Amino acid sequence: MRTRFTEAFGVEHPVVQGGMMWVGRAELVAAVADAGALGFITALTQPTPEDLVREIARCREMTDKPFGINLTILPSITPPPYAEYRAAIIESGVKIVETAGSNPVDHLPFFKDAGIKVIHKCTSVRHALKAERVGVDAVSIDGFECAGHPGEDDVPGLVLIPAATRKLRIPVIASGGIADSRGLVAALALGADGVNMGTRFMCTVESPVAQRVKEQIVANSELDTKLIFRTLRNTARVAANAVSTEVVEIESRGAEFADIAHLVAGARGRTVFEEGDIDAGIWTSGQSQGLIDDIPTVAELVDRMISEAEEIITGRLNGIVAAKAGVRA
Repeated sequence: MRTRFTEAFGVEHPVVQGGMMWVGRAELVAAVADAGALGFITALTQPTPEDLVREIARCREMTDKPFGINLTILPSITPPPYAEYRAAIIESGVKIVETAGSNPVDHLPFFKDAGIKVIHKCTSVRHALKAERVGVDAVSIDGFECAGHPGEDDVPGLVLIPAATRKLRIPVIASGGIADSRGLVAALALGADGVNMGTRFMCTVESPVAQRVKEQIVANSELDTKLIFRTLRNTARVAANAVSTEVVEIESRGAEFADIAHLVAGARGRTVFEEGDIDAGIWTSGQSQGLIDDIPTVAELVDRMISEAEEIITGRLNGIVAAKAGVRA
């Protein structure tokens, strides 16, 4: 199954495991790479740029296939040393980077000079077009169904993906609400060149999150997420639990970030993933969790997606076209 994305980025399958805080570690990324898909180590999961260099080396010990690094750029009172993380990526010889958050324009010249291809994650067509203008090689377009930050436009993938692909010239990766072969086929039909999955890859054997979290994803339906930070115009989709429910309730009364900061601290979310205490903090999960009913290995997941996608295209869809042609005849 070849697309502009697989050709440009040198991977076998049009499937991407995007960067996920506390999740995008070497063991998962190496398994994704070995399965023929493209995985991303999350740079800021590593405490320092030096730790990122070591994590990249650890991943290379596990796979000889291509993988990338996610660098999420967000405004902050005390921002991480982005230039140092960027230098660690370049000096480690990684050739694919996924940027997210703010405009990556300040980083692109450095990546381009090092021969690095850049995928930028966007939540709107206007942002995707701007990313194309500043020189990224591909965009990942996130529909409203996605985990994490879906933007403030509330446009679902069924509309957002074709709206983006009809205007962009560079490859487009569809993201949000995708967990199986049906999502892959649908995204390709909408004009995308591949799919990005976060929640689905989080619920695999090699994912470094606690087994209890994976079991909760399997148990959850598409209704078991909460939208927090809506009143702050920084919407995030997270799993429904005691903490996210409390955050939404506080926001409903009118709140500033200081009123909920103690509930949404990143350290608490890390505790969820590492210790499996589902109510220790907020943790990201998309509506695609309603499509997840098992915890396969990464290889099993990717192989299943590709083989079933081929069956849908050559079987059911081809049969529909053939039946229609027969009626005309």
